[in-house]
Amino acid sequence: MHLETDVLVIGAGGAGMYAALEAAKAGASVLLADRSLIGRGGATVMAQMTVAAALGEQTPDSWEHHLSDTLAAGRGLCDERLAALLCREGPARIREMDAWKVGWARDGDHIAQIHAPGHDRPRCVYVDVLSTGPAVSRTLRTQLNLAGGIRRIGDLAIVDIVIRDGIACGAVAVHLATGEPVTIAAKSTIIATGGLTRLYRRNSASFNMGGDGYALALRAGAELIDMEFVQFFPIGHLAPRLVGMDPIMWDPFRYKLGGKLLNSEMHEFEDDYAAQDARSDGHYVLTRDRATYAITKEVELGRGSPAGGAYLSFKHVPEAQLRRAFGPVIDKLAANGIDLTQQLVEVAPIAHYHMGGVRVDEAMQTGVPGLYACGEAIGGANGANRLSGNAITEAFVFGARAGQCAAKTAMHAGTHWSDASAAPTLDMLRASDTRDTPNLAVAVTHLQALMADKVGPFRTQDKLVEAIVEIDRMAGELGAAPPSSGQSFDPLLIDWLDLRNMLLVAKAVAVPALARTESRGAHQRDDHPGLDEAWTLNQTVTLSGGIIALAQGANISKKASA
Repeated sequence: MHLETDVLVIGAGGAGMYAALEAAKAGASVLLADRSLIGRGGATVMAQMTVAAALGEQTPDSWEHHLSDTLAAGRGLCDERLAALLCREGPARIREMDAWKVGWARDGDHIAQIHAPGHDRPRCVYVDVLSTGPAVSRTLRTQLNLAGGIRRIGDLAIVDIVIRDGIACGAVAVHLATGEPVTIAAKSTIIATGGLTRLYRRNSASFNMGGDGYALALRAGAELIDMEFVQFFPIGHLAPRLVGMDPIMWDPFRYKLGGKLLNSEMHEFEDDYAAQDARSDGHYVLTRDRATYAITKEVELGRGSPAGGAYLSFKHVPEAQLRRAFGPVIDKLAANGIDLTQQLVEVAPIAHYHMGGVRVDEAMQTGVPGLYACGEAIGGANGANRLSGNAITEAFVFGARAGQCAAKTAMHAGTHWSDASAAPTLDMLRASDTRDTPNLAVAVTHLQALMADKVGPFRTQDKLVEAIVEIDRMAGELGAAPPSSGQSFDPLLIDWLDLRNMLLVAKAVAVPALARTESRGAHQRDDHPGLDEAWTLNQTVTLSGGIIALAQGANISKKASA
């Protein structure tokens, strides 16, 4: 099958849907493709919590204050142009979503805003403290239904971006239900595939967050930036068993009710690690990298909980107050046998977000003409650590900007498509056979364990070298062409394509992590503790002749302008 469109959007989470809407609004024909159901995969639909924007409805605020907090969290590595764009345009996107009836929580006549870690004031909006992401996704799906000019195709896995004469001209995909190849000619292509947290054993991501967009960008000739910075959510649920609820659900409870982190000695240890982040207003303020560090170190010191994390306690909160804040959630917890007035829960860090990604300019344009990226797929805006609440904001802002700019390019460009440029990927897919192959699902699990143990929150040279050697071994074993089960819906083909991307992206994380001999933000080296000012620079990754190439330079961002 061959399809043609002005703008191809790869990924239909929050950023992808926003990009499609804006591109269509600009008059472009749009093809919105996702390997899962449109608007029901990715990270946005799973986000339960808050969205940061300097609305200033309850507390005086400005985007410059939001920018200041974003840059502080980024530990000197933010691209200030992108960070300023996020903070400056965030309020307009929040109000646009409000006009679309997303249902932001109200405090009287104002949109309610609460205080999140790392912010200097209440700045984060929400729908329901555990339902923000689903509400956002539902609202964007509704807008897609109302818009014209957007063709939506699910169960479509993009295999490669097609390049002709250095210009992105579309993609080759596989229709997952049939295993059949699909070619797509596009005047502009937007990567909106989210992050890479599926690379890790414990993660909060959708199944399709294996770094596909990074691999697509690398093979197309684009640069990646800040790939070593993987954010671990510090209080992912660990024990007791919790069914049907998101493992990162506990932060809203802490926002509202002041949950206490305790070690095995029942000591509230957070303040022991908060010296550089302390505020005077009583809010807990440990940013995610510091909270991850605190819990991990308590476990290493032999003061962890039985399952290997820390205790989270709400026993000091009266039941009536719990129910006022989280009534339906309290009932769901009760169904899981958890009574917060009587029990402690165990929490531990869990892979949650990736600060790195495709390097873009303020138009979301990569270094490859015709190729754009947005949302969590891009790097630079967050530097070494993302400020709480910025993820959905960047999906809105960067998705909208990518759609606008990609449409502008498409409306003034002719097609560069050629069947010959797509031939190498099609030939690879046709070369599949029914040969014996290692269990690829087991290989994915092995890679996830390798990344968690060797390229996790706390790294050493020895661990990183071991990881790179094993990644290379696995890549060699994978081979250059996929196996086939001979079935229409081919799980072997899907696992091979996933592992092909995941191994490339895993190495793109491990190589710059090995090179960065300091501890900064979400990158922590046990053998190089402490921040080194000489490392106030960004690292970029490219692919040359199938080999990962690493480049370093003084902070490559330009200063933001008002």
